[in-house]
Amino acid sequence: MIQTVKLYKYFLIIMIFDLIMLIVNPLTGKQLFHFTYFNFAEMLKVLPPIFILLGLLDVWVPREKIIRYLGEKSGAGGIALSIFLGAAAAGPLYAAFPVASVMAQKGARYGNILVFLGAWSTLKIPMFLFEMSSLGVRFALTRWLINIPGIILMAFIIERILDEKDKAPIYHSAAKS
Repeated sequence: MIQTVKLYKYFLIIMIFDLIMLIVNPLTGKQLFHFTYFNFAEMLKVLPPIFILLGLLDVWVPREKIIRYLGEKSGAGGIALSIFLGAAAAGPLYAAFPVASVMAQKGARYGNILVFLGAWSTLKIPMFLFEMSSLGVRFALTRWLINIPGIILMAFIIERILDEKDKAPIYHSAAKS
């Protein structure tokens, strides 16, 4: 029972907060329940396909391939592949973290994981196409030309600041999942 509560503690905290708001201010509480329901329903639509794809990635892509193309010695090719994978991915940012966990589990370099997450959050190809059509090619290209070096620079700085002791919990938790 206690482990179940620990497992679902954030969900329970949200529900308790929603109930308190429902008592204190019924109109706001109803809106909160509506938003909470909508967000959880949206997550339940997105996460199952992501986990199916992750299972396939885990089975079909050998660790050696990930190490070769995204590992410590992958160099600029690993960075470029991380950018492509993040930009080509579909779905909200919270779906990127299980993918990043599998990348860590398979031996991807920490900096490449950070580049992947940065690309997923800012360089979506559909968003780029939308920006080109609505805001102009110049704007879209300028944003990408600023974001790509920014993502790489931030990943490089974070990777250099953290030592192996700081990175170990990330790789350890990825290995447990």
